[in-house]
Amino acid sequence: MKKQATVATPLIPVHIVQKELLQPYNPIAVNLIGAGGTGSQMLTALARMSQALNGLNHPGFMVTLFDDDTVQAPNLARQLFTTGELGQFKSVALINRVNRFFGLNWKAVTERYDKDYCSIAKGMAPLTISCVDTVKARFEIADILDIYKKNTAGHRDKPLYWMDFGNSKETGQVLLSTIGDIKQPSSKQFSPTANLPYVTDEYKDLLIASEQTDNTPSCSLAEALAKQDLFINSALANLGASLLWQMFREGILYHKGFFLNLKEFRTQPLKIA
Repeated sequence: MKKQATVATPLIPVHIVQKELLQPYNPIAVNLIGAGGTGSQMLTALARMSQALNGLNHPGFMVTLFDDDTVQAPNLARQLFTTGELGQFKSVALINRVNRFFGLNWKAVTERYDKDYCSIAKGMAPLTISCVDTVKARFEIADILDIYKKNTAGHRDKPLYWMDFGNSKETGQVLLSTIGDIKQPSSKQFSPTANLPYVTDEYKDLLIASEQTDNTPSCSLAEALAKQDLFINSALANLGASLLWQMFREGILYHKGFFLNLKEFRTQPLKIA
């Protein structure tokens, strides 16, 4: 009788997080771009996460929040602002509040994160989180990160990861990318993936198609809520923060993001391939 050939079990695709982020000597620099519906929620999540990491003997985060917009009446309720903050820069209002509440020293920048602002001397961070509302801004962020990738080898704040948030009225997505290849260890159990593609590369056609939607400013809170559901931003921020928490807590990722349909209460994870 012939022996049956044994079938090798396929290795599980994963991404092993850059080790310098898991056991750093100093707080990890994080650039949070956008202080609107998702960005305002994500800032609070980052502060909670940083505090939790401190309790696990990790130095946590040093966040810089970028937004050149001011708080307007249509921003209330859907974004984390109060009537007392009307007219203030969004980034300043949020950072002041988070710093007071958590005892932090995070920074606000009242400028756009674009090629005019960024240079080799500033605008770099190992982790970039974008919560922007235009496709053009995403492609510009991708271009900036590519420039840094080519010119910042060995720099302490060399960009390593980019997490992008995007949403429409009742749906949204989060995607984690690497800025180039992240060196992976050899493994007999897993198939480590060094490169997680940019959202602007993997979903370029989808982004360009979504550019046709109406992005004009809302004139009232009712109009703003007609364009975006009240809880789509906070739902995305909490799920995205959970992915980030897994990244720092466990050091290994099986998924690089997800699609969310809040109307149908359905989430589709994106496995690492």
